[in-house]
Amino acid sequence: MIEKIGQIGVPVRDIERAANFYKEKLGLPMLFSTKTMAFFKCEGLRIMLSLPEREEFAHASSVIYFQVEDIQEVYLALKGKGVFFPVEPHLVAKMEQTETWMAFFKDSEENTHALMSEVEV
Repeated sequence: MIEKIGQIGVPVRDIERAANFYKEKLGLPMLFSTKTMAFFKCEGLRIMLSLPEREEFAHASSVIYFQVEDIQEVYLALKGKGVFFPVEPHLVAKMEQTETWMAFFKDSEENTHALMSEVEV
């Protein structure tokens, strides 16, 4: 049985530029890197940036939803570092006493990811 996600692979076109974005802009700790890959730690999950081995893998990735406690604070901090957000953080769902907020952004390789925050109201 599958228990958890251990790693998410994100295809990139320029490994140095992408590694810099995830390290400097998003502030994720780099575990290690090679000429074609870079690995980052994100609270028990590993994110692998990699140059595609074959053309069939050279496309935008799935969306990674980065959980944050204060979405407005993190949004402003990342925006201040030059991260592009097409839309400000916004409410996407409300279930009972919990609101789910999201803010989507592009990484240096044009992959779309998001900040996500669940707030008790």
